[in-house]
Amino acid sequence: MTQTTTSKTAFISGGTSGIGLALARGFADAGFRVTASGIGQLPNNEDSIEFIDLDVTDGDAVNRYISQIDKLDTLINAAGIIRREEEHHPKTFEQVVDTNLNGTMRLCSAARNALSLAHGSIINIASMLSYFGGGLVPGYAASKGGVVQLTKSLAIAYAKDNIRVNAIAPGWIETPLTGDLRSDANRNQSIVDRTPLGRWGDPSELVGPALFLAGSDASFVTGTVLNVDGGYSAM
Repeated sequence: MTQTTTSKTAFISGGTSGIGLALARGFADAGFRVTASGIGQLPNNEDSIEFIDLDVTDGDAVNRYISQIDKLDTLINAAGIIRREEEHHPKTFEQVVDTNLNGTMRLCSAARNALSLAHGSIINIASMLSYFGGGLVPGYAASKGGVVQLTKSLAIAYAKDNIRVNAIAPGWIETPLTGDLRSDANRNQSIVDRTPLGRWGDPSELVGPALFLAGSDASFVTGTVLNVDGGYSAM
């Protein structure tokens, strides 16, 4: 990521699809120069967005890349995996937690100095399963519960470095990770019925909340988890 004096910078893990990609495009539209990481096939670079291959479970690779960044305004941790009905196997449980929770910590730790220089902020992506149990996804639920407590803990620890740390907890959003649920008519209907706004969310609907948390209007906001869930958590 090459620095300029005319725009702010954002690094978004898991920024090549779903919520992360929507955030990458939203931040680029807001004037940020964005680096969005993922694994596997990457999208083509777009205006103000560079897509890179980076596995958040590879600590050495994370440190090598982040060490090249002199100053960073916003870090968004959106990398995540889910393995429905497989997470009761300890190895799969471990893989999910390593990506969703440990990967978040790896990036926060690696980017701490660059964020401090910019008086920047971190936005972690939590989940409704940060609050509710998931019988088919114990690893995902545990990791996302951990993301909430990590957010609060780092908000305290990083305050002295002038870094704010917050999280967004999405409700049921139309992404590749939820495709199986949306294609199951019964499950889809139960989710819509349980959501007061009566529909699934679109990934673009997380952009405004994230820009708020990253911006000066949230200068006294840290350690907060903002639900963007159509009212799901109110039921």
